[in-house]
Amino acid sequence: MTPVLTRGQALAHARQHYQLDAIDARVLLCAACGCTATDLIAHDEAPLAAQQAATFAQWCARRAAGEPVAYLVGGREFYGHWLHVSPQVLIPRPETELLIECALAAGLPADACVLDLGTGSGAVAISLALARPRWQVWAVEQSEAALALAQENAARLGANIRFVYSDWFAALPAGQTFHAIVANPPYVAEGDPHLSQGDVRFEPRRALVSGADGLDALRHIVQHAPRWLAAGGRLWLEHGFDQSEAVRALLADAGFVDVHSARDLAGIARISGGRLPT
Repeated sequence: MTPVLTRGQALAHARQHYQLDAIDARVLLCAACGCTATDLIAHDEAPLAAQQAATFAQWCARRAAGEPVAYLVGGREFYGHWLHVSPQVLIPRPETELLIECALAAGLPADACVLDLGTGSGAVAISLALARPRWQVWAVEQSEAALALAQENAARLGANIRFVYSDWFAALPAGQTFHAIVANPPYVAEGDPHLSQGDVRFEPRRALVSGADGLDALRHIVQHAPRWLAAGGRLWLEHGFDQSEAVRALLADAGFVDVHSARDLAGIARISGGRLPT
């Protein structure tokens, strides 16, 4: 007969037997038990039901094999909102929250029209729409599965967003313009060794890789964005840790002014942007 484990014993077993990180183990156990982290700590002597124990053990084994926690539990918190994710979308990361902060701090009009390119799970568009309910937020995605997930997230969280199935700008209505465009496009170079490490091994390659130098999508967006921006409109782009100089050069060459980069909490230049002349 299999012994009944308490929550505390299950966490200890996950760390010792599966060599899991303590945070990963807690997140998995909370999801398996349907409880909060506070409840887990306060009631670590509570026994696990058989199904909870089986689910937790299965998830621990899969996590030990490298599967991302977010895919195992089906979600990730981003900018204070719980977003459902799946292997069809990139997992939202804390550094991308800087993209939200740049847009919110820019002094855009109260009824600004803002476009999120390559929305994935909807993380950026949803965060903007909930933070600025009067903004008209559009979100573009070229993966049908990702678009469906983003729409589900938006509906569940009450975010008013106009979604468009499109390859970047291709399917947007002629004549439509935006006060700002934001994007977290693919920016990893083909052959980058990081593609065979960590969580990215399980994430959709199309959401990660963009040409020999990782800049193909960024070039495309910068080249075409001026057509879709109103006079004085702004563009912000997330990019790789070593791409800020190249992205600023692309923006300057395309006629953007006030070109600058913003640094994340680790001090890395993570977002670059600029505005069109008025």
